[in-house]
Amino acid sequence: MPDSDEQRELLRAIREVARTAGQGHIERDAAGEFDTEGWKRLCDVGLFGLPFGTEWGGLGQDLVTTVAVLEELGYACHDTGLTFSATTHLVSTGVPLHRFGSAALKSRYLPGICAGATIGAHAITEPGGGSDMTAMRTSAARDGDAFVLNGSKAFVSNGPLADLIVVYARTGEPGDIGGLTAFLVRRDSPGVSVGQPVGKLGLRTSPLAEVFLEDVRVPRDHVIGGVGAGFLVFDHVMQWEILCGFAVTTGELRRRLERCVEHARSRTQFGVHIGSHQAVSHKLVDLRIDVETARKWLHDTARRAQNREDVAADIATTKLIVSEANVRSALAAVQIFGGYGYTTEYGLEKELRDAVGGTIYSGTSEIQRERLAVLMGLDRPLTTTGKKGRTWQ
Repeated sequence: MPDSDEQRELLRAIREVARTAGQGHIERDAAGEFDTEGWKRLCDVGLFGLPFGTEWGGLGQDLVTTVAVLEELGYACHDTGLTFSATTHLVSTGVPLHRFGSAALKSRYLPGICAGATIGAHAITEPGGGSDMTAMRTSAARDGDAFVLNGSKAFVSNGPLADLIVVYARTGEPGDIGGLTAFLVRRDSPGVSVGQPVGKLGLRTSPLAEVFLEDVRVPRDHVIGGVGAGFLVFDHVMQWEILCGFAVTTGELRRRLERCVEHARSRTQFGVHIGSHQAVSHKLVDLRIDVETARKWLHDTARRAQNREDVAADIATTKLIVSEANVRSALAAVQIFGGYGYTTEYGLEKELRDAVGGTIYSGTSEIQRERLAVLMGLDRPLTTTGKKGRTWQ
């Protein structure tokens, strides 16, 4: 956790700004409107430059501090769509550019990303591909000093807002994980078109759209990480996406627990406050355990990642724990508030709708469990080797 006066002041500033940025979230959710003014407030406090170097206008904070600050953002801001768009911008474009981009690309684009004036997105998933990245069909063919991109991408968060889109495309053979490349594509490039915003169950204040690429020329110097390094870039980005995105979710869990406890201690039924009923109190205890488990996994994994330890299993576990706890928490909150929780006025039904997305984006719960199974060696057949018994192959 942050331990310097500068870092503590940053946490305080983010908390204050986030409270005002989230105002009017219920009305914006109903209308499916992005909070432009809230985005500007987050820009003013320097949120989008958190982990990036000061030479590009960033704040130069480490991963552990970034995660702690984003948890406070989630705690204070009730507009989950706004915070989702904010973390998407930060990790989709800023993170890969900062880690893998050339000095020229960083100088050209990172100042705008840090300021929040240049909005970023990434285009990975395809209509027929789902979670299978090796099935990617969007192609990038060399043509002189450029690549020509053709294809389409689905579920692009920030798509309708984005000025820059990191597009993952195939430069090698189908099925070859080394045949993927990440390209930094300007929204105003000829041949780039963005579909109408897509309606969603939740996160309605974070716009989502399809992106279409028709003979889009991308300069060779706009490749991120080198030709064929797309999966390496993607893996790094996903690590940051899970830690940063679910840091915000962990803050939401904290806030929801506090709200539920306050309600259970003040709402009376049959002459006593409802928190005195075992059915309610045990539910709240379970929510507290979920919050503390989520925070431990989140911050421990961030520290290990910052120390460059192998966190493949930790990332998958953290994502599962936080995302699934969020759904349980939101559903429990609706139940604890009863009829009030079911109405739009209290915002809890919105939190439940928003929570469902966390088990899908950044790798579904099923994908995370498959990843853990592979790390346990369960993707290999069990065979018999005579007197020595069984071994994994």
